Amino acid sequence: MKKIVVGLAVVLGFCTCAHQPSGTLDVNKALDYCAKQTQRTLTELKTDSGIDYTMMPRNIMADEQHWNCRKATKEEWCAGFWPGVLWYDYEYTKDKQVLEEAENFTHSLKFLSHIPAYDHDLGFLVFCSYGNGYRLTKNPAYKQVILDTADTLATLFNPIVGTILSWPREVEPRNWPHNTIMDNMINLEMLFWAAKNGGNPYLYDIAVSHADKTMKCQFRPDYTSYHVAVYDTITGNLIKGVTHQGYADSTMWARGQAWAIYGYTVVYRETKDPKYLDFVQKVTDVYLDRLPEDKVPYWDFDDPSIPDAPRDASAGAVVASALLELSTYLPNGTGKRYKDAAIEMLTSLSSDSYQSGESKPSFLLHSVGHWPNHSEIDASIIYADYYYIEALLRLKRLQEGYGVLG
Repeated sequence: MKKIVVGLAVVLGFCTCAHQPSGTLDVNKALDYCAKQTQRTLTELKTDSGIDYTMMPRNIMADEQHWNCRKATKEEWCAGFWPGVLWYDYEYTKDKQVLEEAENFTHSLKFLSHIPAYDHDLGFLVFCSYGNGYRLTKNPAYKQVILDTADTLATLFNPIVGTILSWPREVEPRNWPHNTIMDNMINLEMLFWAAKNGGNPYLYDIAVSHADKTMKCQFRPDYTSYHVAVYDTITGNLIKGVTHQGYADSTMWARGQAWAIYGYTVVYRETKDPKYLDFVQKVTDVYLDRLPEDKVPYWDFDDPSIPDAPRDASAGAVVASALLELSTYLPNGTGKRYKDAAIEMLTSLSSDSYQSGESKPSFLLHSVGHWPNHSEIDASIIYADYYYIEALLRLKRLQEGYGVLG
C-alpha cells in the first residue's frame, strides 16, 4: 500500500510540471530566491558543535524536506557543487559570511589535488569549487590546487584511445576496457584552464584529443549521444556505445545530451575551431526540437511512458547555462534563438512548478539522478541548483551588458 501511495504522489508531482508558467523571468528575483534558499541550507547544516565542512548537501527526495548530505570523499562526485553554489551566491550577494562558508567548504576538497585519480570527476569536484573560488578571489593557493588536480586528471588519459578513462572501477566488472562517459566532457574545462594558466601545455592537447574522439565515436548519425563509449585499449577503436543511466542504449538520455551541449560549447570557446561550433549546434538542435512545451526535458527523450515520465530539471539547467554562452558565439539570428530558448527554460525552472519554494531549502524540484538504479527519482539534486544559479548569473551579466562568463 505504501508503494502505491508513494507512486501516486510521484505521478502527481510530475503532472504539475506540464503546466506552462505564466509571466516573464525576473532574474534578480530568482537570484534573491537562491540567496534565501542558500541561507536556509546553511542554517540547516549548523549543529550545536558548528558545521561539518566535509558533509556536502546532495539531494532531497520528493517526500522529504531536508538535505541528505554525503561526506566529501574521492568517490562522491557531487561534493564540489555545494561549494560552487556558495561561490555563485557570494558573487551575487557580496555577503562576507557566504564567502567565509564558501572558503570553508572548498577547503574540504583540497585532498583531491594530491591523491591518485579515482575517476574522471575531478573537474566537477575541483573546478566547480576551487575554479569559481579562484575566479572571484585570485587566491594563489586555489590556483595551485587546480593545476595539481589537472595533472592528476591527465593520468587517466589513454593516448592510444585518445580519451580520458572515466571509470577505472568498471573496467573489469563490466568488461569495459576503456570507458568514456559523456559527463567527461565537462572536465575538459579544467584542463584547458590549467594549460593556459601555468600548467603543462600538453593538457590542452589532451582536452582536444578527447573532444575529437568523442565527437567521432560517441554520437549517432542524428547527433544524439551515447552515455558510454567503450574502446579497445590495443587498437583504440570503438567497441560499442551503451547507456548506464539512460532508458536504453539507443535512447537520448537528457542529461547526457546536456553534458554534450555544455562541453562542446566550452571546447569551442577554448579552441575557436569552427568545427566545434558547427557540431554543438547540431547536438543542440536535436535536443531543442524534442522538448516538451515548457522546455524542461523528460529524463530520457525516448522513455515510452512519456508524457507520464519524470522530468529532469538538472538537464534543463545545464542546457540553459550552456545556451546562454553559446548564443554569444553566433550571429544575431541563431544566437538570439538559443538565448531565447535558454530564457524560456529558466522561466519554467523559476516557476512554482519547479522551484522548491518553502517546501525545501533546495532551489529546484524534479530532477532524476539514476533511473535504472532507482536512485534520486523526482528529487532535488545539488547539481541542478548549481547550474541553475550559474545560468541565472550568466543571464544577468548579459542583460547588464557584461561578458557571459564573468
